[in-house]
Amino acid sequence: MLQPELPNRNLSAILLGTASDRSDSVAAIQRLKPIICKHLTVVGEDFTGNQDLTKWNADLAIVLGGDGSILRAARQMANRQLPVLGVNLGRLGFLADVQPEDLPKALESLSAGHFQVIQHVMLKCELLHNNELQATELGLNELAVLGGPPFSIQEIDLYVDGLLAASYSGDGLIVSTPVGSTAHNLSAGGPIVRKDLPAVVISAINPHTLTVRPLVDRADRVFELVVRRPNESTCVVVDGKVLSPLTREHRVRISKSDSIFCMVEIVGHNYYRNLRTKLGWGAPFPNDKRGGR
Repeated sequence: MLQPELPNRNLSAILLGTASDRSDSVAAIQRLKPIICKHLTVVGEDFTGNQDLTKWNADLAIVLGGDGSILRAARQMANRQLPVLGVNLGRLGFLADVQPEDLPKALESLSAGHFQVIQHVMLKCELLHNNELQATELGLNELAVLGGPPFSIQEIDLYVDGLLAASYSGDGLIVSTPVGSTAHNLSAGGPIVRKDLPAVVISAINPHTLTVRPLVDRADRVFELVVRRPNESTCVVVDGKVLSPLTREHRVRISKSDSIFCMVEIVGHNYYRNLRTKLGWGAPFPNDKRGGR
């Protein structure tokens, strides 16, 4: 996908962070802020996750937290997505792949122009009730239809561009972006899809039929989900946020959003390096005396 350039001048940034009140996160943010201010002009900050970020003019956003903080920031930026540099204060950190100890070097690379901005697909998620639009949400990771108590099987029909494609029976269904392919989709047995591909992944959660397998399709199609017999806990969830309970009269529509999520990738950080690091690819087995290569 296209890789927009940042301006060739001193860069301005907004600082965003986790809404957690964990003392170690708060201390890390306070320690890292002076380092960031040394390299960039900071024009605003929000560590509550509640502010409207569309009002600030900046070249990029630096998110201090975990992947959840980046998802929250993407939702806050809405239709004015700034390129994001993620600094991992969480655990795994697929999106926030700069470690705090590596931040000074990363900022030096950023100031010197040794980086690229990579675009990623986002989802426009709409909830319709009797064909009337009830709610709209922007998704970076995934939309999921999930069932709760009494934990009955969910029967979900999938339509693609208005045509019935498949009917699923199981615990739920995930429609994921490539960015989200390493999240809930991966846990459900779905494939890892390179983050910058214009695609979506559809994965059933614990399908009742063994022949059901994940599906990868183009992101420019329109996907619609209808739950035949939802129970009182059946709901639609976008990036971990419950959008609404579902009834038989609801239809969930997913399409490619006009908003595009942009990640800043520093030289030396790349997609496969991140997978090797986070998933342990190429690591030696515990009893392998030769070590990894």
